[in-house]
Amino acid sequence: MGQGSRPERVADQIRAEVTTMIARELHDPGVGFVTVTRVQVSPDLQHARVYYTSLGDATARKNTARALERAAGFMRRQIGQRLRLRRAPEVHFEFDESIGHQDRVEQLLSEIADERKNALPDKPDSPDSNDR
Repeated sequence: MGQGSRPERVADQIRAEVTTMIARELHDPGVGFVTVTRVQVSPDLQHARVYYTSLGDATARKNTARALERAAGFMRRQIGQRLRLRRAPEVHFEFDESIGHQDRVEQLLSEIADERKNALPDKPDSPDSNDR
């Protein structure tokens, strides 16, 4: 068990607690449909970076970001109490762009596959079809 194991365990616990708080305890109308994708905790456990995705356009994303920042203090206090940490980490929310990047890569790969399929001449069904 190296030094990296405790921050990872705490990050998993924070992810679970933040997900629960967003679903059940935050009553801010600005918070849309949010999914917590991952949490990174600094080695000294003083900062927690919470990555999330949300549905909606850019305006909805901006409203969600503001609402989560408003709730950061509440969540920090709750995390400190629930996880019984000596000092609760500062909670920072960041929109997870990796999901959008993954979708774009999949779209590009699909386009390449379609181009290749259209560029290749039709292949015969069997090798004997050339003899006809």
